[in-house]
Amino acid sequence: MTPFTEKTIEIIRSIPVGKVMTYGQIAKLAGSPRAARQVVRILHSMSRSYRLPWHRVVNAKGAIAIQDDESYNEQWFSLEAEGVKIGLHGMIDLEKYQWHPDGNDGIG
Repeated sequence: MTPFTEKTIEIIRSIPVGKVMTYGQIAKLAGSPRAARQVVRILHSMSRSYRLPWHRVVNAKGAIAIQDDESYNEQWFSLEAEGVKIGLHGMIDLEKYQWHPDGNDGIG
């Protein structure tokens, strides 16, 4: 496993209940700011085996990015169960719900 993958898994595991992070934000914190798509691949291939809270990861606009209806609904319901309010078209208020473990307020 690459250091980037290990760090990505560590970051995703650390997202608190009721908070979200973006793919790009995770990539940047893991050391590769342009690797948002790699974060997607890691989530897709390792969420089950590493018990990752995949539902807490959204796109840069604060939207649920999954196209598959079943997974989309699962992410929606999981976030709402944790207290995250989801608006029209699956949009999440990043100013309210985005977690910044580094203390940086820049949205990634």
